Amino acid sequence: QRLGAGELMVNCIDCDGKKLGFDLPLLRAIKQAVDIPVIASSGAGHPDHFVAAFQTANVDAALAAGIFHRNEVAIADVKGALRQAGLEPRDL
Repeated sequence: QRLGAGELMVNCIDCDGKKLGFDLPLLRAIKQAVDIPVIASSGAGHPDHFVAAFQTANVDAALAAGIFHRNEVAIADVKGALRQAGLEPRDL
């Protein structure tokens, strides 16, 4: 942040590909330490993992790739889970 970063995408290699959820303690610690947006990456395997990232770690964004490319989780299901939790995803 002091060096000019506009946002941080946090990719926890220990969670990557496991589909057990984002590293919420790590994300929460980073979010509390910086004033720039934090993006959660690596570990999502279920729509509820995205909800947890926003509600528990207070991230500004969350992403996944493999689960969507392999059709294991539908983007619409993630957006539905977010809406059910009172979070508003972007409509694209």
